Amino acid sequence: MAGSKVALVYCNSYELKSVKEAVRHGLTLLGGVEMFAKAGEKILVKPNMLVGASPDHCVGPHPIVFQAILEQFLAAGVQLSFGDSPGFGSPRMVARQAGLLAVADALGVPLADFQNGETVSFLAGRFMKQFNIARGIMEADGLVSLSKMKSHALTRITGAIKNQFGCIPGVLKAEFHSRLPDANQFSKMLVDLNLFLKPRLYIMDGVIAMEGNGPRNGTPRKMNVLLFSTDPVALDATVCRMIHLDENLVEPIVHGNVFGLGSSEKTIYLGEPVERFDTPDFIVNRVKGSTSTRIGLLTNRFMRNYITPRPMIMEEKCTQCGQCVMVCPAEPKALIWKNGKKQPPIYHYADCIRCYCCQELCPHEAISVRIPLLGRLIHRS
Repeated sequence: MAGSKVALVYCNSYELKSVKEAVRHGLTLLGGVEMFAKAGEKILVKPNMLVGASPDHCVGPHPIVFQAILEQFLAAGVQLSFGDSPGFGSPRMVARQAGLLAVADALGVPLADFQNGETVSFLAGRFMKQFNIARGIMEADGLVSLSKMKSHALTRITGAIKNQFGCIPGVLKAEFHSRLPDANQFSKMLVDLNLFLKPRLYIMDGVIAMEGNGPRNGTPRKMNVLLFSTDPVALDATVCRMIHLDENLVEPIVHGNVFGLGSSEKTIYLGEPVERFDTPDFIVNRVKGSTSTRIGLLTNRFMRNYITPRPMIMEEKCTQCGQCVMVCPAEPKALIWKNGKKQPPIYHYADCIRCYCCQELCPHEAISVRIPLLGRLIHRS
């Protein structure tokens, strides 16, 4: 049986003409816009809007890529909206700061409602039977997912599958981190979420990716590629092949294969060969088993503190803004002010659920995730 198709298009800059041609070519390789939406249909484009960072930080898809996608669908007579539920701040504020709102306003594409949600049943779910989905998603006929190629503390990479987490309204996302505190459980939820939402198309901006301390405070890394597919498992596995990361370490891919979301086997590449984008030195967590509690020792809460990766504050960068304390979903919170706000917050690792929201949303690049010595020794043995 033939595998899923992933279109790979070379694009080495965010120059408007080059990006427009790359997006047009990528869509054409998969059959054109008409394969994903009909004239008059209401389609929501869902870019990754984690925080309101400027495009040069590479936290989300570049506004030029966003513009090129919108223009292709608008030209086909599709009625568009866009939106996401950011990790911090209102969707409108984050969209403005990320450069997406100006593009959408210029093209007459409205920002959908991602602050209110509707509870929906999903009896076919393998792990989750119910979700609260943003109203803007529920009002659309279909969804186009636009992700950014990035490293991630919890799931190693964040891409096509994880992008749909933003379809859950703001504060409710924190509840999922608290209820599903490890990559194994969290990824099962993500896969069921994608199975429910059924995005018609997944596009990833990898022209300039993010490596290292992602998904917010990593380092930009040129990858020169735009990726297109109807299969998020195949797309994310393609990223793994590009950066030489074992896809079996990426829980969303593992469970995506098992749950039937897609397949990472026998992928058919259209456009460029995947080898053209080989980047074996891409900085990402490659330590086996370090993000999952499926290893017996990690189910012991005491041992977990000495084995699993832990967030750590770099005092020289910390401004005591308190955002890490604010976004921590653990009860009781894993970060506390020991001396007022005169010094950085202190972690109480026994209460830390290892969701890494603090690292993900720190606005000052002051939190990194590190594997304790005992953990490094165990996972290498």
